[in-house]
Amino acid sequence: MINFRKLIFLPALSLMMALSYTASADLVVLQYHHVDDSTPPATSTSRSLFKAQVQMITDLGLDVVPLETATRQTLSGDAPATNQIAITFDDAYESVYSVAAPILDKQKTPYTIFVNTNSVGAKGYMDWAELKELSGKEWVTIANHSADHAHLARKPGEPEAAWHTRTNRSLDLAQTALEKHLGTAEPLFAYPYGEYDEALEQKVNDRGWLGFGQQSGSIGRYSHNTRLPRFPMANAYGQLSSLKDKLLSKAFPMDASSLPDGVISNNPPSLTLKLEAPLSASRLTCFASGLGRIDFSVTGDTVTVQAPKALDARRFRYNCTHPAGDGSYYWLSQQWLNLDAPED
Repeated sequence: MINFRKLIFLPALSLMMALSYTASADLVVLQYHHVDDSTPPATSTSRSLFKAQVQMITDLGLDVVPLETATRQTLSGDAPATNQIAITFDDAYESVYSVAAPILDKQKTPYTIFVNTNSVGAKGYMDWAELKELSGKEWVTIANHSADHAHLARKPGEPEAAWHTRTNRSLDLAQTALEKHLGTAEPLFAYPYGEYDEALEQKVNDRGWLGFGQQSGSIGRYSHNTRLPRFPMANAYGQLSSLKDKLLSKAFPMDASSLPDGVISNNPPSLTLKLEAPLSASRLTCFASGLGRIDFSVTGDTVTVQAPKALDARRFRYNCTHPAGDGSYYWLSQQWLNLDAPED
């Protein structure tokens, strides 16, 4: 469990790399929204690209597995010899039913659909009959994406009691609706917009759910159960030229429970990494959202990553990679949330 009280007082991240760490296979979770050629570009994967992505997974000999069982297996340190892949869809858009599902169902390929239940039946979304049909297939999982797809992190100035009321309602109404309409209540949750703070993580943890974000990276034995990474697969991020590196990526060898809350107090925020063998600063590469590759400072075995200027986005990330051997990379994505920026 995350030491939430301790995290409150951490001004920056200090990651201790275990000398005994041995690279192993991990779970790579892919995140989709629309799968179509006519839906909003920022959240869409074209039909042809989706088919090509699925084919690359096959060509690499990687197994696509059910999300919950594979995640729990990986967190327990009982992962198989090679990376596994899990496929997820957020929002239950109609194109998932009409385009993606028929492709995956041919081979009974496991996938998970995270549903924001208030939108079911609205224009562009699946209805309950379609979700019921898919949920009847043993390889399909339907799970919670909140009732209203609201920004669930506590807003500046929001009374704590009001925040508890609205977030509990959104989490629990969705779970109740899924159970009522589909007879399912999976212990899985995908944060709307990928946004979370430590208090929201605590609610997910208290319910016994696994919590999935939208920061990139793979899941390993030292990942944390309420801040699990997924690789976005929209057109801008899912191109085949970089997909292989993502599919074969390794979780950064660190205790992810040491990651900071992510809600920033200073902009740009700083991220401090203490590197131990086999990691070295000379082989580390870091990026910031919208800025590309960024420099970092090194003091002894400690690296401090900080963007060269403030970022005005509501959500942004620092991504760091390091060679892991056999052509694969350790991958760390730290998500930051700027609550002063407008909601989208």
